[in-house]
Amino acid sequence: MTIIPFELALYEPDENLVELMEKNDIPENILEEYDSDFHSISVVENKIGRFLKYKDTYQAGYINSNNYNGNLPYINYFLIPVLMNPKIENALLVGFGSGILVNQLEKLLPLKSFDIVDIEENIFSIASDYFNFKKSKKQNFVLQDALIYLKTTKKKYDLIIVDVACDDGIDERFCEQEYLSLIKKCLKKDGVFVSNMPSSRDIFNPKNKFAFELIELYKNNFSFVDIYNGETSNKIFYKTFFNLDEVVYDVTNMILISSDKKYEIKNNGQLDEIVDINPYLKDLGN
Repeated sequence: MTIIPFELALYEPDENLVELMEKNDIPENILEEYDSDFHSISVVENKIGRFLKYKDTYQAGYINSNNYNGNLPYINYFLIPVLMNPKIENALLVGFGSGILVNQLEKLLPLKSFDIVDIEENIFSIASDYFNFKKSKKQNFVLQDALIYLKTTKKKYDLIIVDVACDDGIDERFCEQEYLSLIKKCLKKDGVFVSNMPSSRDIFNPKNKFAFELIELYKNNFSFVDIYNGETSNKIFYKTFFNLDEVVYDVTNMILISSDKKYEIKNNGQLDEIVDINPYLKDLGN
């Protein structure tokens, strides 16, 4: 079963905003298309930038506009562990995307090894061909189902980041106890786990059953869980892509950062060369 983000919405969109959004939609030039057993992939380019899409959904890419310059904004939340523990030496990324995050983390952390797991066979060549991805000797690529990898690997990591998607949403296996048990098995005692999940923008509304149950599941598995609401990222997206000052659809990225160690987030200055993290830190949900 697939968790479909738009089905998690608690509120209907304003029809006038939807009409304006459709009116301001920017034409795209398709650079490449792939169909695999798992995704319908396209690499597209428009006046804003170049992007990786699964079906109709933007997964990663570069934005170059007057409103914002950089990667898709929600990806910046994945840099927060650098503020928590700048001495992370080994990391696991599940869901490769365009490879932007891999190169960013390699610049920011003293990594000795970086394992990257993805089920999509085309994704690594796409990153190199279209998104300037740079390979290094630290990287180890594994073409495999993430849960199989987590079950079979004997490695333990300082940092695990999971950002997975199919064409329509997220596999419900990534919302279950078995999955979190496997994450715990592969995480060091003071390790940090970062997960990207969809939610209604009103994350802590009691009616938001999906988010409520998922957060409870995380808190049952980790001593400390911080929830970041992607509202700032949403606002940048709608302003940049559609010239709208309001968010249209009631769906957001819910970033869960979990650990059994209590970290204090301190900006050590290193992030300035990559991205201004401060607007995203202000999105702290709890």
